[in-house]
Amino acid sequence: MVQKIPKPIYDEESRPFWDGLNNGELLIQHCNSCRENIFYPRSICPHCFSEEIQWSKASGNGRIYSYTVVHQAFGPYKEEVPFIVGIIDLDEGVRMMTRIIGERDQIAIDKQVSVVYQQIDNDFVLPYFRLV
Repeated sequence: MVQKIPKPIYDEESRPFWDGLNNGELLIQHCNSCRENIFYPRSICPHCFSEEIQWSKASGNGRIYSYTVVHQAFGPYKEEVPFIVGIIDLDEGVRMMTRIIGERDQIAIDKQVSVVYQQIDNDFVLPYFRLV
């Protein structure tokens, strides 16, 4: 029996993010009060506590802030090792944890990356990143 990657819970705050991915767009939030960009999705700005938040399309470009190679995993991920998990500094000023696709020996901190949309299931897409 093949296990599938667990799907996230689509709540009021995060549904636009997941819908955006299904439409090939990486969406982040923007606070209209303090002008800061926000990721992960939430109902109030973590910088100024304003509720004046809107969604905007991110460029999908960034740099590797940090990464690790996963050699041992469990559950639905055990057949996928080794894989790379990284933290990406998006050009918009927010950080996102994600997978990085590419040759391990070419991946390094501060290298430029861009988003790729990985179809996981019929209605489930994840943002992965690859070297530019």
